[in-house]
Amino acid sequence: MKFPFVVLLMVLAGASFHCSQVSPLPGQSDEIVGMWGVPAPGGAVQTVSTASSAADLNRRINLKVDMVPRGTHGRRVVRPMKPRYITIHSTQNYSADAERHSLALKRGALRSPIRRGGNRIGYLIWHFTVDDRVAIQHMPVSEQGEHADFGGPGNRLSIGIEMCEHRGSSIRTTIERTAMLTAKLMHDNGIPLSNVVPHYHWPRPSKNPPNKNCPHFLLDNGRPGAKWRTFLGRVNYYYRNAYQSTVAAR
Repeated sequence: MKFPFVVLLMVLAGASFHCSQVSPLPGQSDEIVGMWGVPAPGGAVQTVSTASSAADLNRRINLKVDMVPRGTHGRRVVRPMKPRYITIHSTQNYSADAERHSLALKRGALRSPIRRGGNRIGYLIWHFTVDDRVAIQHMPVSEQGEHADFGGPGNRLSIGIEMCEHRGSSIRTTIERTAMLTAKLMHDNGIPLSNVVPHYHWPRPSKNPPNKNCPHFLLDNGRPGAKWRTFLGRVNYYYRNAYQSTVAAR
């Protein structure tokens, strides 16, 4: 993100840094959590199943709507948006699942100082948080969030999705659910696969490095590479199976 490191006063979840670069959990590595068909946390190899229709995809996403009230905290200022991109993040908060992130957003616990060329409202907010059980929506996709690059196109034109990586969860399952949600958002908003990007995609002027290593477990040496292409392949897979097959059958 374009703003400085900001302490997240996570309600019921302890403190951490949003999308900040930290070491993997003991006994894990970015390679383990970043690829498919390898041991997930805990050592079990998990298999990937398919989503054969839009209804099946929606069921497996398990979307819960839990909006930050309009006019409060991250939605204190509402800026309309017609989304053209989807930006993928990772929380790097190892003590909070999607429910706890949702609670923190609703209570205004995720702060960022307002400054010239920086955060515009004093709060962090994004559109969806995903973990290995659920995807939670925090704000309409027709509103701009504060998750990528302040007043840049990452915030002005993109839907922000945060992937949880809390202890004991399956990051691989979280990645798959995120791929499903991304496919649905592509379909619903007419966004092409080429406009699904990592947080890394949006440079942050005055930062060194300007492009953030986020989501760290889907990047190779801090840059999009094989892992990111694998993720896009999963998104495209769900999109084709859920939507293109439906169109072809008409």
